[in-house]
Amino acid sequence: MQEYWEIYMKNLDGKPASILFNAGISMDIKKIKYIYPQIAFVKVKLKEPNEKGLLSENEKPEISFLEDKLEASLIKFRIGKYVGRIFHNGYVTFLYYLQFTYNWQDFLNFALDEHSSYKITSAFQQDEDWNYYYNLLYPNTKEWQIIQNHKACDVLKERGDNLYQVRAIEHKAFFNDITKKDKLLKLLEQNGFKIQKEIKNSDGVEGVNFYRIDKPFYHDIDKLTLNLIDILQDYGAIYDGWETSIAKY
Repeated sequence: MQEYWEIYMKNLDGKPASILFNAGISMDIKKIKYIYPQIAFVKVKLKEPNEKGLLSENEKPEISFLEDKLEASLIKFRIGKYVGRIFHNGYVTFLYYLQFTYNWQDFLNFALDEHSSYKITSAFQQDEDWNYYYNLLYPNTKEWQIIQNHKACDVLKERGDNLYQVRAIEHKAFFNDITKKDKLLKLLEQNGFKIQKEIKNSDGVEGVNFYRIDKPFYHDIDKLTLNLIDILQDYGAIYDGWETSIAKY
């Protein structure tokens, strides 16, 4: 079973939420969803959340210790898989998919015995289709794009890039509806993009490379790529990422 973790911000009920989730497990859900058919949560009220209702630096060590104890208990009792964590509105919620529930209380007792000063609630219910994972934890198209944007920005920054420096940023898109291709290319040109060349992916799907002079700073690249996702969707195409050269100070 593959396992790697992603963290991102999203809006839940009008308030910011920080979400950590196991992205790797998504590739195995079809195989394991009937083995782990129940969603469970442990919800902890934070003692001193920050002004956004998220985890404060002061409380981070204690919550990290609590999370480690939950993980140790999960391994000890072998009841399921840890799939995500949400900080939101003054709480942290840890989510698990369970193989069985008969020793759920044993799991809680072992994990939480040193954390009696916290207000903690817990529960579990059936979720064979893993709806909580897909609809609560898993990012939508735009949230995924922001995750990838910030990873790329981090890499550029580590290499000494001045993210505020404008330069050619190249983009890639593929067509679901080839009949709208010409209209889309014209619209991209009207928005200042230069069409480089038409391409095909490994499955033979037609696409296009295009570029524009922009700056790849976090906020700017998010605004640019999310706008492109909307434009391309309206014309039957899918955005497939960006790249650029390094521009140092």
